[in-house]
Amino acid sequence: MQNLIDIMDLSIGEIDELIAKAKDIIAHPDVYRDKCRYKKLATLFFEPSTRTRLSFEAAMMELGGNVLGFSDAGSSSATKGESVSDTVAVVSGYADIIAMRHPKEGAPVVAAMKSDIPIINAGDGGHNHPTQTLTDLLTIKMEKGRLDNLTVGLCGDLKFGRTVHSLVAALSRYTGIKFVLISPQELKLPSYVKESYIKKNGIEYEQTTSLEDVIDQLDIVYMTRVQRERFFNEEDYLRLKDSYILDAGKMSKAKDDMIVMHPLPRVNEIAVEVDSDPRACYFKQAKYGKYIRMALILKLLEVE
Repeated sequence: MQNLIDIMDLSIGEIDELIAKAKDIIAHPDVYRDKCRYKKLATLFFEPSTRTRLSFEAAMMELGGNVLGFSDAGSSSATKGESVSDTVAVVSGYADIIAMRHPKEGAPVVAAMKSDIPIINAGDGGHNHPTQTLTDLLTIKMEKGRLDNLTVGLCGDLKFGRTVHSLVAALSRYTGIKFVLISPQELKLPSYVKESYIKKNGIEYEQTTSLEDVIDQLDIVYMTRVQRERFFNEEDYLRLKDSYILDAGKMSKAKDDMIVMHPLPRVNEIAVEVDSDPRACYFKQAKYGKYIRMALILKLLEVE
């Protein structure tokens, strides 16, 4: 594996291997402290990000490596009209591995063609976010103990949510999965995602506009925010932004061992009162992201 552009670049075996490595890092952090000494990660973030960028940087630092890069296209030569492929061709001479986020779908594919070092897609537009998916899979494995035989509720913006598309693709390869797709009509899961993964693999699913009606069947509820930046007009955003708010009332109807996940940042789709519920896993999920990215960096750099 030279790059990670799409979660489907990884086989189930490779995903399981990365999860096992991340669990080992959690159990034995001292063993990994100098594994990437003298190695450099470049973070090329052409779109704003807090968690993803900082967790990549924390991951590399915890492995004893160094970090360079930018957190905003405005502070890069993109403002002068430099192409992504030129930026990457230059930066690949300064670093050992690149994590890149870009608002345009497919930009990391272009970058990978020009780079001499591994490229990790840290999110491209509404398309892919494979390290978030690895984070989600590690969270499910740590909290539920398995990645099969689960009823997974995906709630909110299923149309533009790249984290949802990647998670559907990944979980569709495990047995005994059922998806419950909860969204307003306007933000339904795109038909290409449904056809390519859910229907193609014969996976059971149902679609609904009501979270309350289905929450009692779920093993996992994956909440997403309605993303202002993906809308063409403000009126549609304002009309849909509060479609689903998970609160203590709804949580009272859920299973005792259901877990609540969210890729963050949240706006108001999960009430703050849910934070103290032991089933709330979204802050743990963000922390797990650091460990899975450590495992991925080690794999791509071929560090034993």
